[in-house]
Amino acid sequence: MDLLEAGVPSVPSRAIQDRLDMEAKPASPRPRHFERHVQPCVAELLGSALFIFIGCLAVLEEPGGTGRLQPALAHGLALAVTVAVLGDISGGHLNPAVSLAVWLLGGLPTAMLIPYWLSQLCGGAIGAGLAKAVAPSEHFGNASGAAFVGITAGEQVPAVLGAEIVLSSFLLLVVCMGTVNGRTSTPLAPLCIGLTVTADILAGGGVSGACMNPARAFGPALVANCWDYHWVYWVGPMVAALLVGALVRLLMGDQATRLLLK
Repeated sequence: MDLLEAGVPSVPSRAIQDRLDMEAKPASPRPRHFERHVQPCVAELLGSALFIFIGCLAVLEEPGGTGRLQPALAHGLALAVTVAVLGDISGGHLNPAVSLAVWLLGGLPTAMLIPYWLSQLCGGAIGAGLAKAVAPSEHFGNASGAAFVGITAGEQVPAVLGAEIVLSSFLLLVVCMGTVNGRTSTPLAPLCIGLTVTADILAGGGVSGACMNPARAFGPALVANCWDYHWVYWVGPMVAALLVGALVRLLMGDQATRLLLK
């Protein structure tokens, strides 16, 4: 006996199909090339330029009596705001060492690592150039263009290099655990990152300058042509990135992060 003979009204198949179509969720479009490749690099370029411009200008225009406080606050606040604004586009790395550590944890595609580095270095040069353009020439000369020139003799290198590794490791641990590791990630990560930079500069600025960022070292060095012991400010943060990446992948990361090893 069919439904009509049983007195049960039938529902047209067209109405059923319409209801299913209304309830079905539309498929999300795949990200386009611009959003996946171009836009993150532009964000890294712009963010690095603004962050390093603020940092350099704070060093060049530091009034007497404030010591490391003004540069520490300027770097920390500028980084926190920039990461918060641009983090959803590129991750807000703004630092080749950060990009290396995030790549080691699987948070950055291999094809984007070199473009990120180039964007950050170009941003550093732009930011340092803008700082030179707006600062009085005597301030620029007195501060060596905000470049890191604290090493004056070879015997200082071990202490400076050790300080850069430890200070950078602290920063990179906060970045990796606060943004990449799922179990410990937090919406307060930009603030935590900025506060870490501030604390590092206040604590280690007198030892190594507390660079922690090869792009921050490269931009002013290029603009001011100050290359003495420049390699220290690359080796320190990059070694820290390898150490922190290995630490999080092998020991500190959650299960999803550690499964990337398999």
